[in-house]
Amino acid sequence: MRLLIINPNSSATVTAQIDAVAQAACQAGEEMTTICAAGAPDLIVTPEDTRTAEAAVTRTIAQWQRPVDGIILASFGDTGLEAVRSQTDTPVVGIAQSAYAMASVLGPRMSIVSFAPGMADALRKTALGYGHGNRLVAIHTVEGASWDDPGEIQVHLEAQLLRLCQTSARQDRVSSIVLGGGPLAGLAARLQPQVPVPVIDGTAAAIATLRVALGVTSPDADGMTRRPALV
Repeated sequence: MRLLIINPNSSATVTAQIDAVAQAACQAGEEMTTICAAGAPDLIVTPEDTRTAEAAVTRTIAQWQRPVDGIILASFGDTGLEAVRSQTDTPVVGIAQSAYAMASVLGPRMSIVSFAPGMADALRKTALGYGHGNRLVAIHTVEGASWDDPGEIQVHLEAQLLRLCQTSARQDRVSSIVLGGGPLAGLAARLQPQVPVPVIDGTAAAIATLRVALGVTSPDADGMTRRPALV
């Protein structure tokens, strides 16, 4: 299975974090290639950012020459998803779509934890758009956070994000927690040992989704899915 993972923002550090998740999830015989969308903003926040990023994503895919079996769009707006699907026959998934679908498998109640209050409306809109409004019981964000590089977000806010996850698991009685936002790629695996419900990483969920879509079987001899596959 050959996957192309596209970060719709242009942050090199966030792209590296997404790639680290992909390489950690990579199984024998698989190839994960992670790139950023050339010409995209550093972080997608405003509607203008979204339009710029979508154009960058479609342009980047149009210029890609190597064969791939699946494409992952690694932003929680699933930026450019419909546009990309219209230009290729290759299966395409977004990390938000995949994370929320994974949460729906794990149980009836999910929450979202993210790094900034300004993300909440977009995260809620995406969850509702995929039909998960009846499962989404809460969104928790870090108040007053600031950063220079989007790649620093999870490093500087890890303690606050952990507390939000622990609070949500305890108070919201959720079946799972989705970490919302591309810059949080890889953080779920570090938080999971201290959170009593599954913490879902969108990139890992998207890889798992494409394995199912492409009919890829696990190389594990016992055939069991381990919890780290969810984070």
